[in-house]
Amino acid sequence: MKAVILAGGEGRRLKPFTYVIPKPLMPIGELPIIEIILKQLKNNGFNDIIISTGYKENLIRMFLNGADKKHNLNIKYSHEDKPLGTVGSLSLIKDELNEDFILMNGDTLCTVNYNELMKYHKKSGNIATITLHKKEIKINFGVVKLDNVSIIDYIEKPTHTYFVSIGVYVFKPDVLKYIPDGKLDFPDLIKILIRNNEKVGGYIFDDYWQDIGRQEDYMKANEDINKIYDKLGIGVNTR
Repeated sequence: MKAVILAGGEGRRLKPFTYVIPKPLMPIGELPIIEIILKQLKNNGFNDIIISTGYKENLIRMFLNGADKKHNLNIKYSHEDKPLGTVGSLSLIKDELNEDFILMNGDTLCTVNYNELMKYHKKSGNIATITLHKKEIKINFGVVKLDNVSIIDYIEKPTHTYFVSIGVYVFKPDVLKYIPDGKLDFPDLIKILIRNNEKVGGYIFDDYWQDIGRQEDYMKANEDINKIYDKLGIGVNTR
């Protein structure tokens, strides 16, 4: 099975760390996040990996030199000369994507079983499946509802629940015909698919997920790593 890892972003919210280290090489425990992802994919039956690079590509390639043999993977690279958005880079590798494939951010720490996700996607008939996680957002203020300027309700510190994308998707190859050469972001692609009456579905995932895009989230992931290590399915924890 195939997977594409998006590893080209600048990691602006993680600066000053990412002035030196590209975000996919930021360590979680003793391993950089991209190596955790590679081991997870391998252990879930994904042997063909394409890493889409941009910012500090040379460092990513240097670190992963030999990773194909180390993890028994077929690893290829696709480089963006200029930023193409969160999904536009797929336009560079259309010829490589001739079967259903996973697309994922290179900074997502989660315990998703990628094999089960792929099975779900194929059974669903979706052209695109988005992995979703329930997120509760607490508003630390009293919230009012208005009718013009008349207050008709008052809710003290409400909590709103949303399903959010965790940055892991599965696509059929047919999705590629909707991706033009040039820049395209993921939300725009999904809107294009919906407008064209394509079937887009969600895969609800309720176990551990932590994006490491912000400094506080990165620190949280490092605090959690020992507690979730066994669930990652990547081998023995040597810490």
